[in-house]
Amino acid sequence: MTDHDTPLGGRSDYAQRELNESDLHADPLTQFQRWVDAAIAAELPEPLAAALATADAHGTPSVRMILVRGIAADGLRFYTNHESRKGQDLAVNPQAALTLWWPGIERQVRCSGPVRQLTEAESAAYFVSRPRESQLGARASRQGQPTPSREALETALAAETAAHPGSTPIKLPHFWGGYLLTPDRWEFWQGRQNRLHDRFEYLPKGDAWEIRRLQP
Repeated sequence: MTDHDTPLGGRSDYAQRELNESDLHADPLTQFQRWVDAAIAAELPEPLAAALATADAHGTPSVRMILVRGIAADGLRFYTNHESRKGQDLAVNPQAALTLWWPGIERQVRCSGPVRQLTEAESAAYFVSRPRESQLGARASRQGQPTPSREALETALAAETAAHPGSTPIKLPHFWGGYLLTPDRWEFWQGRQNRLHDRFEYLPKGDAWEIRRLQP
């Protein structure tokens, strides 16, 4: 959020709403899906856009925006170039944190936990579902690496396009794939007036989750 009492564009009606423990599902992943569904129903732009934070072997942090591309019982999935900075971070420090912020409905979700790289088969299943242009772009780009010019990128894309004419299947590149973040900590934030926001944290407790209210 900001140091102001209203978000950009004005305070939404959601800021008038209470969030109590009785409103929350016992399973944080189910609660997360409910809020994602609400963001989609509100027709907010990119409701699955999230800030992903990682750190390298020395603890130096890095954060960037990604898209959550899978929500399931085992956690949240996202996909990227393994040779990118986040890929390199996760190779040596397989922990991450995600934040999703929906200003239009005054809600935020934070989660963090261990990350594992998806299998080649899991990554390939998602890769083939992407638009053909995105598949070619993933093969052409060495994400985060220096490039002499835009023209060099276009040349690499043209080479990949020529190598896969018509409907020729496009193979998953070895340097690209998915990750699974399995949260072991969640926080749900509902905006309220006077900055006395409602915040609830989920922490593991045996086979279930403990829910506790946090001060804003």
